[in-house]
Amino acid sequence: MTTYIVLINWTDQGVKNVRDSPKRLDAAKKLLGEMAGSFKDFYLTMGDYDMVAVCEAPDDAVAARFTLALGMQGNVRTRTLKAFPETAYREIINSLG
Repeated sequence: MTTYIVLINWTDQGVKNVRDSPKRLDAAKKLLGEMAGSFKDFYLTMGDYDMVAVCEAPDDAVAARFTLALGMQGNVRTRTLKAFPETAYREIINSLG
């Protein structure tokens, strides 16, 4: 599984209906699960982003499909970062020679 860091901001619609946000999170977890992925961590944050999720998905296409499906609902905007675990980081750096 590949790890993705998803940076999330509410849209005007999403913050207007913020009380529904926990239900939307549950629906997002279910959707990603149906795509063979999962949420590893989720945080409400202060600063440039309203929320941060650490997710796993089988590949980039699944991650893209998931975040596009979230965006289509109109409640959030996302930025997704592909994350390399420490072992992969070390392999990449060591491969530089």
